[in-house]
This record gives sequence, C-alpha cells and structure tokens, in this order.
Amino acid sequence: MGLQSFEHGVERMVEGVFSRSGKSSIRPIELGRRLVREMDDHRSVDVKGRRIVPNHFQFHISPRDHAGFADIEAALVTELGEAAREHAREEGYHFMGPVSVSLLVDEQAKAGRFGIVSAMREAQGGGGVGTLVMPSGERMALTGQVFTVGRLPESTISLNDANVSRRHAEFRSAGRNFVVADLGSTNGTKVNGTRIIGEHTLVDGDIVSFGGTHIRFEAS
Repeated sequence: MGLQSFEHGVERMVEGVFSRSGKSSIRPIELGRRLVREMDDHRSVDVKGRRIVPNHFQFHISPRDHAGFADIEAALVTELGEAAREHAREEGYHFMGPVSVSLLVDEQAKAGRFGIVSAMREAQGGGGVGTLVMPSGERMALTGQVFTVGRLPESTISLNDANVSRRHAEFRSAGRNFVVADLGSTNGTKVNGTRIIGEHTLVDGDIVSFGGTHIRFEAS
C-alpha cells in the first residue's frame, strides 16, 4: 500500500517535470521504488520497540545518467527525500536523524543501471537547525528561540481555530534536538496522529497537528 501510494505521488509530483528532459535513461520512479524497498529491507527495531529505517541514501549512477539529471538534480533529491518521509509516515517507521539523498557518479556503472547505499545516521550534535513547514508551504526556521502556538495574536504561530487553545503549545530546542510541548491545551497536540503528553522530541518528517492545522517538521 505504501509503495503504491508513493508511486502515485512521485508520478504526480515529478514525472511530468522530469520526463520532459529525456536526457537520462533512468526514470525517477525507478529511484523512488528502489529507495522505498531499501527502507523496507533494512528496517530494524530499537530498544523502545520502534521500527527504525535508513535515513541516508546514496545513489550510484553512470556519468551519462548523472549528466542527464544535472539541471533537475536538486529538485529530484528533494522529492525523493519527501517520498522517504511519506513512506515512513505511512508505515510507522522512524528515522534516527535527518533524511539525506544524493546522486553520485560511478565510473563503472552502465547507463540505465544504478546502485544504492543506505545507512542509519544519527543527528549531529550542536547547533542544529529545524524547519517548520506550514500548510501554505511557508517555511519557518527554528534555531534557539521558542515558537509559541495558539489563538492569541501575539503567538509566533497564531491560529484562528476554535479547537486551538489561547496558549496551546510551543516548539523549542532541547540540546541537539527540537521538541514540541503541549501547554495543557483543551484538545491536545498530536504528532503523526497520536496525542502527546507534555513534550515530545521531534524527528525529521514528523507531522504536528493543532486542531485542523498540520505542520511538518524537517531537521537539517
């Protein structure tokens, strides 16, 4: 189900753009399918019982195919990273750190063929930056400041929603991580659809919900 959803998503988001280039013998959907399979094949369970999957992916492709992707490489790796996050949300997987995807030249690779190397990498300590992606697509960078959420006009993220409390929650840094903390709101704060109690450490791709507003957290 997750793979099927992913394929439809990639076709909708990227195939229309990438197919027009016609410069590479590798279709983006092939990379997406292989990335998803890599996550499924290398999942493991941590001490908390969570299913952990790779978050670092390197595709090894021929010089010809790499050149074919040159003008759309940044967009391609961004879409593949988002596809990995979406698949993780659908399957209930967890990452140890931010998702990263890269395309590397392999002089030995034949055109139309590629390999993938994946790994589970923890977030690096110190000075981390997180990003909140709003429903509108607006991006808000988190660093050391506290971001408040609520109906109050002075809130950093002010939401006109009857299901959101005046002082609902806040985002803040916690060492090398970022957390969302519910401030005793009436209807609660959810992360990936599950109501949290107190504060919750965020990982790349988490969806945080306040009433009818859903905000994506990205680590970098």
